[in-house]
Amino acid sequence: MRKLWLLFYYIIAKNLPDSYLPLMGKVANKIRIICCRHIFEYMGKVDTIQKGVHFGTGRNIRIGDYSGIGKNAVIPSDTIIGNNVMIGPDLYIAANNHNFSRTDIPMRQQGKSSNARTIIEDDVWIGARVIITPGKTISEGAICAAGAVITKNVGRYEIWRGAPATLIKSRLKLKQ
Repeated sequence: MRKLWLLFYYIIAKNLPDSYLPLMGKVANKIRIICCRHIFEYMGKVDTIQKGVHFGTGRNIRIGDYSGIGKNAVIPSDTIIGNNVMIGPDLYIAANNHNFSRTDIPMRQQGKSSNARTIIEDDVWIGARVIITPGKTISEGAICAAGAVITKNVGRYEIWRGAPATLIKSRLKLKQ
């Protein structure tokens, strides 16, 4: 049954209008959410799954309550998304890398690394067009600014920007 939901999602639901479109948008969003409830390992009370989101087979994807996924996001299997997470459009999470250690064999023939789990904890804001390299953790309360290329784990309440992304400040210090 899961495979039928996956097929329906990729043929029809993925291409339905954005949730921002009056009337039809809300219906399209609900259809995508219903599909994903049958595909993902776990899905809480999700607010939004925008048009064009790609998640491979959806295996081992967990998404918590009140989280939303922006338009055209690419989220591989084995990704965990916490509660109250905001994901902007065009997020790209890489699942693995190509092997390249040998110079006597073309890189494309060296295979790839095993898939690494990406974890996005609670209350995270990921801006538009962020790239997250394999196996990273974006910790609670963190912000990844638009266009950031995340190559390291992001700590609690940290704000990162740039390519490669660097820490610019902590939200904890903003409170003081």
